Amino acid sequence: MEPVELQIIETIIAVFVYLLFRILINSSIDKMVENNNTNKTRAKIVKKAINLTALSVLLTIVFSVFGVNQSELAVFIGSLLTIMGIAFFAQWSILSNITSGIIIFFNHPIKLDDTIIIIDKDYEIEGRVSDVSLFFVILKTPNNEQITIPNNLFIQKMIKKSIAS
Repeated sequence: MEPVELQIIETIIAVFVYLLFRILINSSIDKMVENNNTNKTRAKIVKKAINLTALSVLLTIVFSVFGVNQSELAVFIGSLLTIMGIAFFAQWSILSNITSGIIIFFNHPIKLDDTIIIIDKDYEIEGRVSDVSLFFVILKTPNNEQITIPNNLFIQKMIKKSIAS
């Protein structure tokens, strides 16, 4: 078998695995949305983040299959990440909020329409969770006010939730 034919077959296999992974992950996230009563917009954001990561892995594999020197690829990716790191240095909290939003989506006991009290050393905030976006948790207070809390602060606070008996 010719080397080019082998490269094409390996690329087709990699793309197939990537597509299968996307289907499995997206269906898992959709089931999680149904079971946990979470916002579909939030699920789209999480899907995009995971799919972008998977696409990056696929491109790396395809570049390797077609003989791009791994050290050159590593230098390119390292340079790209360095530039992005410098660009985001002032915006580190944005990356922290995105990561926290994904953590809240997958592993936080709070769901939409839960009434919660955020316990802080200075004062408590009470409200109903109306939305969880990529950057903020949005609460509606009993006075019909809207409070936005950055995701990275939300996962650091103690939260009191009434449990229906």
